[in-house]
Amino acid sequence: MSESYQPSRVVVLGSNAFSGQDFCDLLLDKPGIEVIGISRSAEKPAPLLRYRGRDDLSRFRFQQFDMNRDSDALIDFLDQEKPDAIVNFAAQSEVGPSWEHPEHWFETNTVSLAKMVNALRRRDYLKRYLHVSSPEAYGNCVGRVTEDTPDNPSTPYAASKAAADMLLEVYRKQYGLPVMNVRATNVYGARQQLFKIIPRSVIYLKLGRTIQLHGGGHAVKSYIHVRDVSEGEFDILTRGEIGQRYHLSPDGGVAVRDVVAEIAKRLGKSLEEVTETVADRPGQDAAYVIDSTKAREAFGWRARISLEEGIDETVSWVEDNWDFIRSQSLDYEHKA
Repeated sequence: MSESYQPSRVVVLGSNAFSGQDFCDLLLDKPGIEVIGISRSAEKPAPLLRYRGRDDLSRFRFQQFDMNRDSDALIDFLDQEKPDAIVNFAAQSEVGPSWEHPEHWFETNTVSLAKMVNALRRRDYLKRYLHVSSPEAYGNCVGRVTEDTPDNPSTPYAASKAAADMLLEVYRKQYGLPVMNVRATNVYGARQQLFKIIPRSVIYLKLGRTIQLHGGGHAVKSYIHVRDVSEGEFDILTRGEIGQRYHLSPDGGVAVRDVVAEIAKRLGKSLEEVTETVADRPGQDAAYVIDSTKAREAFGWRARISLEEGIDETVSWVEDNWDFIRSQSLDYEHKA
């Protein structure tokens, strides 16, 4: 493990993303860190941004840049601000729609990234670059999946993330780009995109709509609360070793149908009366369970928020923000 590093100015790319906004909030808990959030869309409404609930946002700024269309302006901005750390959550991240326009996923996740890192390799102000990857690059995660497991992607999305990781490793080896990599499992919690299975199940139950379970919901996921992931990402950023990949995951997995059953029980329903089985998605992997021994031993990190606690929090968030949530689209909206 490298010496402990204390960032002073951190750029969070993809700060509107579910995980990005939570990481911004976590950074603001740390004294002396200036945080600059960057996303391609305008800053989201307050119910979707945890940091907007803070009394003091004097150390936070938001800037709007599209990595695909504003790459030169983004690089100029980075040169002006000279962040000593960049944490990159920015990505096209949905699996199913990546089959329809795979070129959009590669444009954002790989091509635009290539242009940015090719510029960053010439900058001496950058001390850490933490790239948020995905265990989906491994394909079907069964058995003991460690950071050394070869990639075997099953979807265009997963292939674009694997390609990005390979590209970053090339720049680290050839030019010393201070890259670190994190792969976390199925992140969830309050403020998550409304089309994701946990918030969507809560919303559908309140609306009296039927929840569709792809393949009957037998796919096994490792659900991990977003704050546990943010804590782990901060550990990696400040205590991790350049050139290393770290996994963040709970101890085991749970079938999607069992998660929906837990949500239904909290709202006085049974799984059978609120769900229907539909065909599985193309390239749907049977399991995403990865080993996080490395982060546990290096940092003493572990997932501390139980699935039951996280579901309760998400249900409360939906109920507390119901007027806002019911006015929002519940469908994934693809942006090229």
